[in-house]
Amino acid sequence: MKTEIIFAGFGGQGILLMGKILAQSVMTEGKNVSFLPSYGPEMRGGTCNCSVVISDEQIASPIIDSMNILVAMNQPSFVKFSGSEKISDGGTIFINESLVELDEKAEADFNNRKIEIVKGPFTKLASDIGNIRICNMVAIGKFIRKTKLASKKVVIEQMKELTDKFQELQEINEKAIDAGYELI
Repeated sequence: MKTEIIFAGFGGQGILLMGKILAQSVMTEGKNVSFLPSYGPEMRGGTCNCSVVISDEQIASPIIDSMNILVAMNQPSFVKFSGSEKISDGGTIFINESLVELDEKAEADFNNRKIEIVKGPFTKLASDIGNIRICNMVAIGKFIRKTKLASKKVVIEQMKELTDKFQELQEINEKAIDAGYELI
């Protein structure tokens, strides 16, 4: 088994944190993993992404040519990473439908290639919970429920470990993970 994932969005959406949480969670559960962050000089508001490769075997390179899964948290990231050469047939795209619009032509192309589209109002739900900045936690909750790549319990433990400096956000982050996990 080898799964290649790209998390992508604006700087400030917690894209790199999503990748780190997943990487540490699957490593804790005994799988091989690589994590490769990428962000431009713009930082907050600019684009950023990270690659996570998960495998039962050793991983030769963290570079992804054709991903199995894309998590697109905004429209520019969706456009950049959802091209036909970037995502493999039979893959999955998670879309933050609060910020990403999918046109009929793209949807038809994805259907022809048997690419599953998983939509969620991640930003809206985060706002409803009380903090728009936790949209990444809503997304990772939905992601782990659908992919079963890591258990919710381990993901919450890793979130708490990685956000140790921000104790005041841990409770709301856990609520957001639960909310995303319960999205149908």
